[in-house]
Amino acid sequence: MLPVDGMNETARVHIWVTGRVQGVGFRAFVQQSALLSGLRGWVRNVGYDQVETVAEGPRSVLERFVETVQTGPRVSRVDHSRVEWEPPTGEFVTFSIR
Repeated sequence: MLPVDGMNETARVHIWVTGRVQGVGFRAFVQQSALLSGLRGWVRNVGYDQVETVAEGPRSVLERFVETVQTGPRVSRVDHSRVEWEPPTGEFVTFSIR
């Protein structure tokens, strides 16, 4: 029997980042990263300097995704991020920009 570590269980993460994250391709960067990782969810602009994203997938993949979102594309600047882990709902079929 394989050990259960919870890293491959489906999880859900909710991320908010603020900084220079609009007008720099941030949402497209997040979407591409999510799709390449096989994650499902969405990303959207909030206000004038914040981007919000929700993603579901294996916990280990989501943890790497969080790091990617907190870094952003080269021309962006993330000043602050907030990450909340939530119960997965299974409501998403792909990863979209809202």
